[in-house]
Amino acid sequence: MAKKIIASTLTAFAPLFRGEYNDVMQIDPQTHALFPRIYDVVRQVPSGRVTTYGDVAQLVGEGCDARIVGYAMANCPEDVPWQRVINAQGKISLRSGDGPAKQQMRLEAEGIEFDARGKIDLKRFRWAGPNGEFAPSQPSLFE
Repeated sequence: MAKKIIASTLTAFAPLFRGEYNDVMQIDPQTHALFPRIYDVVRQVPSGRVTTYGDVAQLVGEGCDARIVGYAMANCPEDVPWQRVINAQGKISLRSGDGPAKQQMRLEAEGIEFDARGKIDLKRFRWAGPNGEFAPSQPSLFE
């Protein structure tokens, strides 16, 4: 019985794991309309820098959040440097297949370094934003 439930669940979510968000997540047109703005922001992130899903959402503005940025990255055009968008913990977000390994390989080729825990030092590699919005303003309390 448990195997049947697991198998049916995996079958139901298979498109999601393949990145076919529009079919599975039923992204509404208003949300989908944010995608070009998201791509414009991500295209500004220079090689050798990363940004977070939340940073991109903040720059896009009203109606956008980190989850929507994630959906957009899963469906982005080839000219968008998707590998430069990571989570707020400085890690590559989980996805199926070879996506995480490909993302890490691309970032390392740009000079981004990962620690033993698979984290990127955001103080060192985080893009400050087009107007310096995300530049560190004070030392971290956790260092």
